[in-house]
Amino acid sequence: MTLTMPPRDFEDFKGLMALEGDRLPRRLKEVARALLTSPDEVALSTAAQISEKIGVQPSTLVRFAQVFGFRGFSDLQSLFRDRLRETPFDHRSRIASLNSKGTTALFDGFAQAANKSFEQARLTLDAEKVETAVANLADASTVYIVASGRSFPAGAYATYAFGALGIKAVLVDQVGGLGKTQINASSLNDAVLAISFTPYAPETLGLIDIARTNKTPIIAITDNVMSPLASAAQIWLELSEADYASFRSLSATFALIMALSVAVAKKRGLEKADGL
Repeated sequence: MTLTMPPRDFEDFKGLMALEGDRLPRRLKEVARALLTSPDEVALSTAAQISEKIGVQPSTLVRFAQVFGFRGFSDLQSLFRDRLRETPFDHRSRIASLNSKGTTALFDGFAQAANKSFEQARLTLDAEKVETAVANLADASTVYIVASGRSFPAGAYATYAFGALGIKAVLVDQVGGLGKTQINASSLNDAVLAISFTPYAPETLGLIDIARTNKTPIIAITDNVMSPLASAAQIWLELSEADYASFRSLSATFALIMALSVAVAKKRGLEKADGL
């Protein structure tokens, strides 16, 4: 696959990834996921810095850009820089360096990253898709929550939030290696809420494959159009957490889960539980 006409802007590039991304070779898929996961860093970093972070040679970035009709990586990078200039809030403020080891300075850095995550989520979350996700979750007999690795705390909180609001939810916790047995109980009348971000937890991918076999509707929270969850789910909500010194919290993810659980309860006509 090689295009003669490159994408016009960042949104055009994202749309192209949704249509053609699965046709890319494995290594170029990794590049696409990395670029879409951290678009601000792509805009503000050098090609050498980007290739080092992704773990590829700079020539791989050039090859990736040329596949999409660009002469070189800098031409592709201009889409990311234009996006940054057009963004209505200041993405250029860099998170404080970790040279200061004080706990308060670390907290400030993580707080800034959380704020950035919230601002970005306001741009990437599609209101229509969110409402469709709420409708599907409200219609489900049981909501099965699938989240592994660093996303597991978000899954645990989702199970608590739905349960506190009177919505039957099951956390596929995989205790005793019984994850496949747990998810295999799901059916067409249920729904799966799957949460995973790059690098995507293989346990989560395996479990949603079983849900697909059972024809259980899947709603995913993931970070970009190249995520394997995006192609597996009937509905996927785009949410990418900003990082601070390569550490990512789940601040925006927890806020989205709270919004979804309360919205589902409202749709079902349930009262909000105390202390959620």
